Parts: sequence; C-alpha cells; structure tokens
Amino acid sequence: MNLRVSKFFLLLKLVVVLPIKAYLQLPRETTFRANGPDDFREGIHAFTNAHIFISYNKRLDSATLVIKDGRIIAIGQKIDIPQNAIIHPMNEKYIYPSFIELVSDYGLPAPKSAVSEGESSAMYGGIKGAYGWNEAIKSFYDAVKDFKVNDDKASEWRKLGFGLLLTHRPDGIARGTGALVSLVNDKENFVVIRDKAASFYSFNKGTSTQDYPSSLMGAIALLRQTYYDAEWYAGLSEKKEFNISLEAWNAQQQLPQIFDAGDWQNCLRANKIAEEFNKKYILKTNGTEYQRIEAIKKINSPVITPVAFPKAYDVEDPAKALYVSLEDMKHWELAPANLAALEKAGITFAITTNGLDKKDDFLPNLRKAVRYGLSQEAALKALTYTPAKLLGVEAQCGSLELGKIANFFITNYPIFDEKASIIENWIQGKQYIIQSVPEKDIRGTYFLDIFSIQDTLKYSRLEIFGEPATLKSRIVLNDTSKIEVKVNQKDNEVILSFQRNIRDTSNTIRLYGTISADKESLKISGKGQDSRGSWLHWVARRIWLTTTDTSKPAQKNLSSPTVGSVWLPNMAYGLDSLPTYSNYLLKNATIWTNEKEGILKEADVMWRNGKIVSIGKNLSCGDCKVIDATGKHITSGIVDEHSHIAISGGVNEGTEASSAEVRIGDVINCESLDIFRHLAGGVTTAQLLHGSANPIGGQSALVKMRWGALPEDMKIKDAPAFIKFALGENVKQSNWGDRYRSRYPQSRMGVEQTYYNYFTKAKEYRTATPEQTGKKSAKNPITRKDLELEALKEILEGKRFITCHSYVQSEINMLMHVADSMGFKVNTFTHILEGYKVADKLKKHGAHASTFSDWWAYKMEVVDAIPHNAYLLTRVGVNTGINSDDAEMARRLNQEAAKSIKYGGLTEEEAWKLVTLNPAKMLHLDNQIGSIKAGKDADIVVWSENPLSVYAQVEYTFVDGVMLYSKQILDALIKRNEAERQRLILKMLAEKKNGAPTQEPVKKEKERYDCGHADQLLWLD
Repeated sequence: MNLRVSKFFLLLKLVVVLPIKAYLQLPRETTFRANGPDDFREGIHAFTNAHIFISYNKRLDSATLVIKDGRIIAIGQKIDIPQNAIIHPMNEKYIYPSFIELVSDYGLPAPKSAVSEGESSAMYGGIKGAYGWNEAIKSFYDAVKDFKVNDDKASEWRKLGFGLLLTHRPDGIARGTGALVSLVNDKENFVVIRDKAASFYSFNKGTSTQDYPSSLMGAIALLRQTYYDAEWYAGLSEKKEFNISLEAWNAQQQLPQIFDAGDWQNCLRANKIAEEFNKKYILKTNGTEYQRIEAIKKINSPVITPVAFPKAYDVEDPAKALYVSLEDMKHWELAPANLAALEKAGITFAITTNGLDKKDDFLPNLRKAVRYGLSQEAALKALTYTPAKLLGVEAQCGSLELGKIANFFITNYPIFDEKASIIENWIQGKQYIIQSVPEKDIRGTYFLDIFSIQDTLKYSRLEIFGEPATLKSRIVLNDTSKIEVKVNQKDNEVILSFQRNIRDTSNTIRLYGTISADKESLKISGKGQDSRGSWLHWVARRIWLTTTDTSKPAQKNLSSPTVGSVWLPNMAYGLDSLPTYSNYLLKNATIWTNEKEGILKEADVMWRNGKIVSIGKNLSCGDCKVIDATGKHITSGIVDEHSHIAISGGVNEGTEASSAEVRIGDVINCESLDIFRHLAGGVTTAQLLHGSANPIGGQSALVKMRWGALPEDMKIKDAPAFIKFALGENVKQSNWGDRYRSRYPQSRMGVEQTYYNYFTKAKEYRTATPEQTGKKSAKNPITRKDLELEALKEILEGKRFITCHSYVQSEINMLMHVADSMGFKVNTFTHILEGYKVADKLKKHGAHASTFSDWWAYKMEVVDAIPHNAYLLTRVGVNTGINSDDAEMARRLNQEAAKSIKYGGLTEEEAWKLVTLNPAKMLHLDNQIGSIKAGKDADIVVWSENPLSVYAQVEYTFVDGVMLYSKQILDALIKRNEAERQRLILKMLAEKKNGAPTQEPVKKEKERYDCGHADQLLWLD
C-alpha cells in the first residue's frame, strides 16, 4: 500500500507540480545572455496591444508581434499567441523597425598612416605584396576581416534606434568593401549579416603616403585611370601580371557602389565618372543638395544625406558678425529643409548620422527636419526600407514582416513626437533595455498630507511630471512660490525628498512609500523622517492627471518654419532664378566692332537667340527689348586667355613631372564670386588653366561667365582642347623650399629631357593603340588606355593645343626646338616677358603670345621684362594678347590693354584687340567671339565711356545675349543681400535668446589660386 502511494505522489509531482513550478519561474520580461547564438534566439516572445509600424507606410493598432529564434513568426491584430510565449504587454506603446545606418566605421580600427606613426614610409604602411601602383586605391581592403564587436560603441547606436550598420574603413579613394553587421553583443560569427555588402569610393586619398594625387582633379583622374586599368586587366586572355588591387576592384563591381562625394558639386563630378563607366553610385552627401535640387534629381542617383545642421552663429557682436558670410547664414537656415527638398523632388534618399558632432543630436535633428517639411513617412522610409533596398537586403530587414530579422524598437510615444523616448531595442530577437519605465504611471497632481507627533503638514498641490523614466516633481505653494522635490520611482516604490518650506532650508523631509490604487484614484503612502530625526507618516492622493510642466509656457507651434528662398548660387549676389534669352536692340552707341568696319559712331547692334544678327544705323526690331545707349561704348566681351578663377580643390597637380591626365574641366566651381566680379569688369570668356608646377600640366577648360549656371553649363560647347605646359623656376621648383627637392626635374636641362621622354612615350603609345594599327592581335588583344599619354597623343595629332607658362628666351627657344623635332607646335606662350627678344622666332613657329602689360622684377626670371613687350610682339606680327593670371587684375583688363598705348603707341583698336579678338584667336574661338559681327555670339559689354579709359565703368554685360550684369542688377542685389543678412541676423539672435546653442564666428578666407600655388591637400579640408 505504501509503495503504491509513493508511486502516485511521484507521478503527480512529475506530471503536475514540476511543470507548474517551472511555468511560475518563467520570467515575464527577460534579458538574455549573449554567450552564443542559441542563448537569445531560443524562446517565443509576444508583444501585445501595440501600435506597430509594419513598414514606413503601414501601421497596425492594437496589434501583436510574435518573434522566435530572432525572426518574426507572426504579426497582426487578431493572431493566436503560442501557449509557451513570453508575453510583453505594450499598453499602447509603439513598435518600429530598427533603423539602418549606411555610413559608419563601427568595430573597425582607425586608418593608420605609416608616416604619421613614425613607421616605414613604404607603400601600404610597409605591407609588401602584388598591389597596384597607387596607395590611395585600397580596393583590396575587406572590412569584415578587421571587424570586432564593440558593445560600448554599439550601445550608443542602440539607444538611437539602430539595429544594423554598414561599416567600412573611410580611408582612400577606393576604400574596399564594407560589411553589414548587427548591434548585438555577440561573437562576430553571429553579428555579420552580409560580409561584402557594398564597395566604397571618395575623392579623398586618406592616409596614403604618396604625394599623388594632391588635388581634387588628380583624385578624379586616378579614379578614371583605375577604371580603365581594371577594364584592361579583366580583358587579358593571358594575365602577364597579377594585381591584388585590380583583382579586388573587378570582384566588387557588382556590389552597391557608395561614393562619399560631399557637396552638391562633387555629386555632379562623381556622377560624370559613373556615366563614363556605366556605373550607378549611391552618393553620400553633406546636406547641400537643396541648393541645386533639380540638378541632383537629373542625375537619378540615390543619396545618403545627413541630419547634421549648423548651429546659429553668435552675432551679438556686430564686428564679429561680419566674419559670417551670407552664404553660411543662408545654409544655417535652409540646411534643415534639405530632406524635405529631396522628398518633394522625388529623389531616393537614406538618412545617416554621419557628420553629427554628437550622436545624441540625431533624434532632435531628425524631428527638426520633420518640422521643416519632411514627412514622417519619408523619414521612416529613409531609415529603414530605403537603406535595406539599396543594399539588396530588403527581404531580411527594413520592415516588420514574416520571416524577417526581429529588429525593432519600442517607444512610449510616436518616435517623431518631441516627448518620445526609446524604451527598448530588440536586435536579432535580443532585448536591450534603453530606459527602465515603471509599470504604474504616477504622474499627476496630488494632495499631500504629512503627519508627525508635533504637527500636520498639508500641501494642496504636489506635482509629478515629465517622462516616466526621468520624473520631475515640485510642491506649488502659490503662483510665485514652489519647492523643488526630488522624486525616484522603482516599480511600486516611490521616494520623495524636499525642504520643509522655502525659508527653512535646513530641514529636509525624506519620504518613502508604496503605490496603491482604489476604484477612484491612485494613492502613494508610507513613512519618512525629517532632519531632526522625527518620524513621519504621509499620504498623497492624486486629484488629476497631468504629464507636462505647467510652470513653463505651452509648447510653440512646431509647424514648418518659414525660411528664405534658395539663390543660384546660394550666396551673396546669387540669382533668384536663372535669366532667360531675350532679343535685344542697343541703339545710338559707339560700337567697337574689331572688324574691318572699325569703330562705328551712333550705331545700333541687334541680336536674337544669343547670336548677333545686325550692326548698323537706324535698325528696328519688333520683338526686341530696346536700350538707348546714346553716349555709351559697346564692345565684344573681354577674353582672358590665362585665368585660375572658379577652380575647386587645387590648381596644381604638381606631384609628378607630367599630369597631362588631369582636367580643370572636372573641377569648375560655378559658385566662385569671381565669376560675377568678372562680369562687372566686362570679362565674358576665360581659359581656366592648370598651374605651373610641372613641365606638363593639366588640361584646360574654356568657359563663359554664366553666373548661376551649373559647372558643365559654363563650358563652351565643342571648344578646342588645350593643355598647360610650363618652363622656368616653378617647374624645377628651385624657389619652393627644401620640401620640393626630390621630384624630377630639378634643373632646366632636366625640363628639356622631360619633354623628350614623354613625347617619345606618346609616339610609342600612338603606334601601339588599336585605332592606329587598325587591328587587335592575339599578342595584343587590348591596349591599356593611358589617360596621360592620350592627352599627349592628341597634341601630336593636332587635336590639343599647348599654352606654355614661360619667361626667359633660352627656354622659349628650347621648347620650340623640342616641338619642331618631335612633330608638334606650341600654340601659345603665356607670360613670355622676354618674348620681345625672340619675336621673329615666335612668328616663324606660328606661336601666339599672351603677356602681362607691365609686370617685371618680381622674381629673377623677369628682370629683363619691359612694358613695351606687347607692342614689340605686335609690330613683328605675332598675335599678342594681355592676360590676367589674377582674379583681381581680370576685372581691369581694359586698363591693362590701355597701357600698351602708353608703352609703344599702339592704336586704340590694336590695344583693345589685345583683350578681345587676339586671345579669341589664341583659343581658336574667333569664329564665335572676340568681335561684333553678324553670326557671332552676343557677348556684349556696354561701357559708360571709352573702354580704355580708367574712368570707364561697365553698365551692361551680356553673355550669349543674356543680361547677366547691369548697374541696376548690382544695386538690386546689394539691397537684397543686406536685407537678407539683417533678417538672418535677427533670426539667429532670437535663436540664442530662446536658448539654442550657438557657434562663435570665425573669419574664413576663400582660397584663390595663381600659377605657382603649391599648398598641398587644402582641398581635403
């Protein structure tokens, strides 16, 4: 009998008691360990009664989310919860898909420069191997191999709502591949979602120890050359070499391509490369897309844009306020509207935290972008679905759907609400508590009674308010008096601490109590003690609910703020909109035709659609705008053969003896104020030249001063191709200091040999190319395209013309001799201050001369310069012009031309041609510009009097028939600039008054280049 009873009780224990005991011991809220994948993937969790954002555009209310093994197994409003699920009552909280960051270096070591660390200066930090020739091409780098979990850093991301990061090493022009990783604190094996998720590029060479490239145009050339090298390498039937860099480059071309471009102009530059090589970049920007949103839309590339907005400037000191440019002021106001502009334009974009001074600014700035017009749906899409889609992992993440990774975060309010806090972040099914929020909400207004043996204290108004995780409290005595109360809630327990009254600061009351609730109200009661040691009993009864600080004014309307308009460019003197063509008739002026007609008195000029149609007297035009130019002088626009304005990222790529592969046309800066200033000086056309740091410089850009136009639109369509050569001190770097003692050539003899060497190579290259041989052979299946030699080959073929920086006669003779012996011509010798000594030889060679009017003795090379140079060259029959080589002088080229009347006695017409028709001939553009003739471009300048007079002022400047400058336009822009500046100053003062953080004004000088500008890497700042 006893045996049967024992068996019965044993069976009962196994079947009933132990399962019930095990069930009761199951935690209702669980934080899992992270020692392995199964530790946190085991178990089923159900999140009930929540507002769930399944995706950026779909929300379910009173819904349930069920996850198992780190994946979503059920989601909906009416679903069956598995019996063994751990229940998480959400009580109307909000669940969102975790955010995805596409630009980070999480878990990776910082880039290391061998030189800065005092190690070997060998390429790649001393690593030996079959790599490519340039260290800035780090295509071989594989982030996943260096990746290590860093839970301290991961926690910073988790509290912002992120679950996945695309991590890469931001070093180099080609940066290799990045890995998509989760923010779980686990072994790397279980954190990596995709090992090679994207490849990365930039215009910044990073920690490379090599000099090349030192300029933005050099970085662009290096990228282009690497694409061509990789194409050649892939096409070899038999590889004669093995190249780690090119192998890796080709292997990653099918991955998403992320290009860290920066500002909107660099986005256009990156897109040019993409179009050339049939690529599609995802452009990481700096938040300036709004400035040219239509241009960004046109390139049809997704962008990754930051929510990093500049702080207001502290402009209370009017003197320091002058340091802040109108450009910076306008960007401060308009930057938060960038995301809204992208959404309105229909551009695909993802949002990044990259660029923020502090990660904690992310959510406040995101909400600020929403106030500035970004829709909440678009904001959520840009942080979830879009980054997943761009990486091709939308089947795994980016929304909360069946089978996807269980990455989501929980908030107390909608995430874009100013009151919202992230409470938990679940990543791969693992819970991370961000804020501990008590189950019972004790916020509200209470009657507080405190009892002791001596007396009874009654406080009619105890207020507890704020966020549940960071409660605040006070006792309100009357409208002006209050006692601050420290409050701390943990689960069902509450601790209060405060002064007895506002006068008795020495007596502090400390209370401890528990929460209870009846049918009518919530009550907190317990015991306490004052500073005298007396024991107290207390009770607080809630009389109404409130969650806000009633002592503060009501929150201001957070609707989209009113902001100013975007100008083109978005800076002082920028245009409200681009001007359009109009037909014009200018009457009764003195017209300097530069043609056989000479100077016409009381004549008219008319143009339609940007082309001159007639010059004469008593012209009429029914559809023209008429300007009475009586007493005025009309000329063609000034042509500056030698200019360095409007160039971004450096004017010299002087790190090699030849940089023929770089192109000024790649780095035109259409936002240079010098463009507008040139229009005010009558300049309409210029050749933008590479500097004079090396014998063979870079390719030129021929542009018109189309203020407000995009960089590509400034270029003269189908203009002849030019390149910059140089001779003298700058080339051999004798006056550049000890830093520049290593690059060949270091002597004038070496300069001559450099030319022979490179043109010998160019001849060999020309013979080897398939288009020259007319066939491809098995021995030579594909010829490697060399951008440097391509440019030199074009010179040999007469397709590209040379402008050569020069001073002394010996070197001028030397280069003409090299040209004659190697089969090419020098088109123009620029500066050529000893040109008068070799004028006959220049004429025989067929070279043009572009000189200064009266510069001399500013360095040893020019001790023999004379102001009669232009006159003497002209009289011998050499086509001669006057150039500026200086942004300021270009605005006074009319006066520079006049000096040749004083020094030598040129006629007025001859002198005027020095800055108009003659340089147009040098640029092979005299069929379009340089004179006033029917059929030519309507590049017209109206002067107040004789243009050669020091008193002459430009009254109108037309480019292609479009009025881009006039005194009326200038006056209106000055008034508008000042009004806009004062408006923004008042707005920034108000920001400071309202407690917003500010930044100190700092004086900034914009870089201006000249021929010999040799500062390295300034463009990377």
